[in-house]
Amino acid sequence: MTDLLYSEAEDDLRAAVRSLLADRCDAAAVLTRAESDTPYDPALWASLATDMGLAGLLVPEKLGGQGATHREAAVVLEELGRSVAPTPYLTGAVVAAETLLGCHAETAENPASPEAAAVAELLGALAGGRTVVALAVPLSAAPGARVPRAVRAADGSLDGRVTAVADAAAAKVLLVPAEDGLYAVETGPPGVTVESLTPLDLTRPLATVVLDGARGRRLAGSADVPVRRGLLAGAGLLASEQLGLAEWCLEETVRYTRDRKQFNRPVGSFQALKHRMAQLWLEVVSARAAARNAADALATGSPDVPLAVAVAQTYCSRVAVHAAEECVQLHGGIGMTWEHPAHLYLKRAKSDAIAFGAPGRHTQAVAGLVGLPAPQ
Repeated sequence: MTDLLYSEAEDDLRAAVRSLLADRCDAAAVLTRAESDTPYDPALWASLATDMGLAGLLVPEKLGGQGATHREAAVVLEELGRSVAPTPYLTGAVVAAETLLGCHAETAENPASPEAAAVAELLGALAGGRTVVALAVPLSAAPGARVPRAVRAADGSLDGRVTAVADAAAAKVLLVPAEDGLYAVETGPPGVTVESLTPLDLTRPLATVVLDGARGRRLAGSADVPVRRGLLAGAGLLASEQLGLAEWCLEETVRYTRDRKQFNRPVGSFQALKHRMAQLWLEVVSARAAARNAADALATGSPDVPLAVAVAQTYCSRVAVHAAEECVQLHGGIGMTWEHPAHLYLKRAKSDAIAFGAPGRHTQAVAGLVGLPAPQ
């Protein structure tokens, strides 16, 4: 029987991450960063990725990582969601890491090949927090969807254009799908241009990646399986980020309506608001079950991973948006201001709802996997 409860080690990990974020990534710090040209705090990322070793949670120890599972990574993402932390954890330590692990599995039969050596080197650098890696596909790309691919010229260089790539501006290395494989392309040399966009969610920057004669190292002979693996893990663990976001919104709303008084009584004592918050609590509890199930399925390599991930995204995306909307509305006038962090959570929830496939796409996936007609 699957145990979805948190282990003692997971609780300890949560406490450590929450303590760091409370000290270094409070609402005021996030707002300040969101208004600047550098939304990421390099010192915070170094603490998370290197000092705590979180960048390498999913990477096996023999490749320089921590050898943990998706359950531990899910706990980290819950805490990052609670603080809408502007870090490239989901895109780098999860999606890029899983994509590289897919390449590693493909090259395992020939460990002496140049591709195997390049994958191992890049995994070690990612796990050690020495570099930030991003998969050069649109944030909205769903697992199994056709993603843009670069064209390989006769001289071996890569040409192409991909828009809405999350965290590309922070990445030192891009994983670029091409028709003849997957390539690692550094963002510094000529031939690679990263054009920043203005996203709805300022805590997760988007950019357009333009390749014009770019040089890269080949990591795998086919991009399909590694990219699908990365996007599937990203969609599954995104549910944990959405869970953390929804939990913060519910807790903050309950706290505010308990303290805020109107007509000489707490706002939260009004029956209509009690019902709304009780309903939201039920949704958050159900979202926790769906998110934990997806993380556990990924951790154990269950054959039901595609179904668990699709169910989690179908449900958790909607719960996160609903929780953020209720947080804004039940805070009244102050919830509509820039100074209050509620808008950060609403924007993150809306952005997450289209990341790695919209809820409707995942609903169709669920219907196909269980053999039922999808709602129209």
